[in-house]
Amino acid sequence: SYWAKERTKEQTARAIENSLPFGVYKCKNQIGFARVVTDYATFAYLGDVFILEEFRGQGLSKWLMQVIIEHPDLQGFRRWILATKDAHALYEKFEFTALKFPERWMEKTAPNAY
Repeated sequence: SYWAKERTKEQTARAIENSLPFGVYKCKNQIGFARVVTDYATFAYLGDVFILEEFRGQGLSKWLMQVIIEHPDLQGFRRWILATKDAHALYEKFEFTALKFPERWMEKTAPNAY
């Protein structure tokens, strides 16, 4: 994926270990993935959502999002957040919107972290 090209296998493994991961499989081959970072009480960050290109257009990303949004451990949060470059239409189907008050949000980045 464009957002994780520079990650090492170790960083990816640690990210998965410290989040709630979801996989999409055809037979025994993984064809999709997403993960949620959460405190299980107030918020959830949705990240690393993808379906392999050859399996897109079959409704799998919508199905994956539905599974995530309906997961029993991910209910009752005040806020879900995510960042996307090109999948706004998908997330809008699940009531994601642009930040209502972007002036209240800040970020700290480390461009050379990986």
